[in-house]
Amino acid sequence: MPKPAQSQWDFGELFPQEQARTVLSVSELTGQIKHLLEKQVGRVAVSGEVTSFRAQASGHCYFTLKDAAAQLACVLFRGGATAQRGLLRDGAKVVLRGEVSVYEARGQYQLIVRAVELQGVGALQQAFERLKAKLAAEGLFAQERKRPIPRFPQRIGLVTSPTGAAIRDVLHVIGRRQPGLEIILAPCRVQGDGAGGEVAAAVRLLSEWAAGAGSQTPRLDLILVTRGGGSIEDLWAFNEEVVARAIAESAVPVVSAIGHEVDFTIADFVADLRAATPSAAAELITEGAFASREFVAGAAAELGRLARRATGDAREDLDELAHRLGLAHPRRRVHEGLQRLDDAVLALGRTARQRREQGHGAVREMNGRLTRMRPRGAVAQRRQRVAEWARRLDDLARRGLERARERQSSAEARLRLLAPGHVLARGYSITMDASTGRALRDASEVRAGQKLTTRLKTGEIRSTADGRPSAGPAT
Repeated sequence: MPKPAQSQWDFGELFPQEQARTVLSVSELTGQIKHLLEKQVGRVAVSGEVTSFRAQASGHCYFTLKDAAAQLACVLFRGGATAQRGLLRDGAKVVLRGEVSVYEARGQYQLIVRAVELQGVGALQQAFERLKAKLAAEGLFAQERKRPIPRFPQRIGLVTSPTGAAIRDVLHVIGRRQPGLEIILAPCRVQGDGAGGEVAAAVRLLSEWAAGAGSQTPRLDLILVTRGGGSIEDLWAFNEEVVARAIAESAVPVVSAIGHEVDFTIADFVADLRAATPSAAAELITEGAFASREFVAGAAAELGRLARRATGDAREDLDELAHRLGLAHPRRRVHEGLQRLDDAVLALGRTARQRREQGHGAVREMNGRLTRMRPRGAVAQRRQRVAEWARRLDDLARRGLERARERQSSAEARLRLLAPGHVLARGYSITMDASTGRALRDASEVRAGQKLTTRLKTGEIRSTADGRPSAGPAT
């Protein structure tokens, strides 16, 4: 049977049936994106400028990290990077380490911060950059002036402190890898005021001795300038121009090993070879002699290499498992719930502010309507009436207060006249029952033998009734 012709109004290909397509909910799509980001991106380190920083009452900190072209939402949960929270403030240049994830409630990807460090340069760093630019312009850092390091050195010069950790590391590594290597030490200070001049003098001393008169070949194969790690202030002697020029003018190649792997000094840029640490420098210098013995210990070296590789693979597997465990930890769900709670608190605050602004708007509208009605005349009349009433009220209050004071003074005078003390002062007395203290007002109340107390203006008289007193009136 021939297939019926398809109508020009048939949109079935544009809108397939539900059975022929997969429809995801917003939550499902967001969850897939979150899983993909956490798996493919995971832990990162990112630098930028902090902006819109806010610390919630819950202890979580929310802010944005931006650069000239983009911005990234960041969250530092309570309990994370506690000692480094003070570094976060608007305008701060920082380097953040953490994990990229998705806050599903807003469908927004964000960085969950685990560590914070400052980014930027201080006064010493600025001086470092100025000298670096100056010497680079003179060609002291040019790659073409770098001299190769002898593969099998027999005698080297060493410029370092005789009491520091660097010389111990160097001697230990050389003693283990090339015990026959001869070392000529030029001791000097490697830290503090004047240390740069001492380092430069030691380099020049070894250079002049290496190129001594009458010798067909240099007495030294190379010079090693080294010291242990420290702050930029501790390493500043190796950032001085006098040291850089002494290294550049050396008659033999110079190897520098200043501080740790992350430390870079001007001496490192001028030297013919830079090593990450003093131990690494000793290994580079003895690499040829050490490698020449590999045929003797080939099997042991291969076994060590395989062991290191296995250890590295195991460490990577362990790190991956730890990372996956961290992603699946219930604390993540708790943190997301707390983040939703913070959003709810912010939304509630916004609603309250909107209501308040609406109220203010209504008041402004009423004021506008009142202004348009221009009730100036009525308001002026009522103000006059209010002022008159206030004046009358003040007069009434003042007169009432004066009358009350007069009444109070009169009452106090009468009270003083009626007071018992005042009566006694005129020569009268009060007779009371000594046992009860009750005042006696009638002679018939007195019994023979009754104890009496008579109170005068000054003092009391105690007596005993000797018979029944007469009840007649006093004469």
